[in-house]
Amino acid sequence: MIRARRLASRSLRGFMRRAGLAACLIAGGTAAALADTIVEAHYADPTSRYAHGILGDAIEWGTLELVVEDWAHKTKVRIKLPKDRVFEDVAPRLADVDGDGQPEVVVVETQVHTGAQLAVYDETGKIASTPHIGRSNRWLAPIGVADLDGDGLVELAYIDRPHLAKTLRIWRYRDGALEHVVDQAGLTNHRIGEVDIGGGLRICDDTKELITASANWSRVIATRLEDGKLVMRDVGPHKGRASLNAALECR
Repeated sequence: MIRARRLASRSLRGFMRRAGLAACLIAGGTAAALADTIVEAHYADPTSRYAHGILGDAIEWGTLELVVEDWAHKTKVRIKLPKDRVFEDVAPRLADVDGDGQPEVVVVETQVHTGAQLAVYDETGKIASTPHIGRSNRWLAPIGVADLDGDGLVELAYIDRPHLAKTLRIWRYRDGALEHVVDQAGLTNHRIGEVDIGGGLRICDDTKELITASANWSRVIATRLEDGKLVMRDVGPHKGRASLNAALECR
C-alpha cells in the first residue's frame, strides 16, 4: 500500500511538472507538446562574476540548458541563475533522483556569500538542495547518485570541501527534499586547480561503492552504505587518476 501511494504520488508530480512546462511554453508563444524526458543537460553563459578558480580558472557558468523530449518534439529549456549565483561545476549529471523513471539534473550551485550546495533540477527549476556550506570560496565535489543501500530511495554523495574538510557526505531524496544520512571524514576526490573530479560510483558484483582517495592521497578507498553506516575498505595505493579509474572498473 505504501509503495502504491508513493508511485501514485510520483506519477501525479510528473504530470504536474509536465503540465507546468507546457503552460509556460504556451504562455511564451511557443506551441509544444507535453515534454516528458530530460535527454541532455549543459552549462552555458560563462561568467567571471565569482572568482574562486577552484577548477583551474575563474570562469564558471550562469545558465543550465536542458533538452526535453516527448514523443514528437525536443524543446530547449534555459534556467538562468541570479547574479549572486553560479554553477561551479565540471558538468551537470543526469540521474533519476525521485524514482519516477525520468532523469533529473544534479549540479553544484554556488552562492557568492555562502558557498556551494548540491542541487537537483528538473525542467521547471530547482526541486531540492542541500544547505550551502556557509561561506564564500567553499566548494563540494560530487561522487555519485544511486540507491546505495537498496531501500528503494536514492542517495547523493559528495566530498564536502575536498581541500579542507575532506568529508564524505551522504544525502537521501525523500518526499521532495534531501535529508542528511551520514558523514565520513578522511576522504577526498579533488586537488585545487584540477579540471576534473576523481573517482566516482562503481558497481562490482552488484555492490555499489563510492571510490575516492584517502585524505593524504596515499590510498584508494571504496566506501559502501550499509544499515545507515559507512563501511570503508582500502583497495590499493593511489597513483594518480589511473588508480582511481582502475578501481571504478573493478580492477
